Amino acid sequence: MKKRIQDHIQRSLDAKTKVLNDETFLAHVEAAAKLCASALKNGKKILFAGNGGSASDAQHLAAELVGRYKFDRAPLASIALTTDTSALTAIGNDYGFKDIFSRQVNALANEGDVFVGISTSGNSENIIEACHAALDKGCHIIGMSGEKGKLKDIAHITLAVPAPETASIQEAHIMLGHILCDGIEQILFSTK
Repeated sequence: MKKRIQDHIQRSLDAKTKVLNDETFLAHVEAAAKLCASALKNGKKILFAGNGGSASDAQHLAAELVGRYKFDRAPLASIALTTDTSALTAIGNDYGFKDIFSRQVNALANEGDVFVGISTSGNSENIIEACHAALDKGCHIIGMSGEKGKLKDIAHITLAVPAPETASIQEAHIMLGHILCDGIEQILFSTK
């Protein structure tokens, strides 16, 4: 069991180390934070969506922005499209699972908003459909994925974690989400 634990930790560290040492990846993270901060500064909002564990990440990150991340400050306009169970189940029943986020994007997004689609495979059909809806609405798109999949071909900025295992990708995603929240706070509220 100890070896399994160590192997899991090592896989997570390996994925994070690859990200840490990739200048292009780091530039994408910085660009994502700046894009979100600029949108918020201009009265726009950030919409998050993901499936399974990524749905929890979407909720977590939206809460960090509406509430607070590292310090008290004004709330930031952010919403997780994963939280309205009535909308999710009604849309899923009436239109299909692939439309659960795109219908919400069409209803809630405005030009200049940022849509953050989280898909460890990069191929989640409902995230891809939501990206297309966001493009049609004139939104900016940030994708969070593994190193493969269609999401990186659609998003304006993709944080594609170079790891082969879902758990390692998800562990890196929440780290990157926290970095994103920190960057947004620093850009908008830092007095240093």
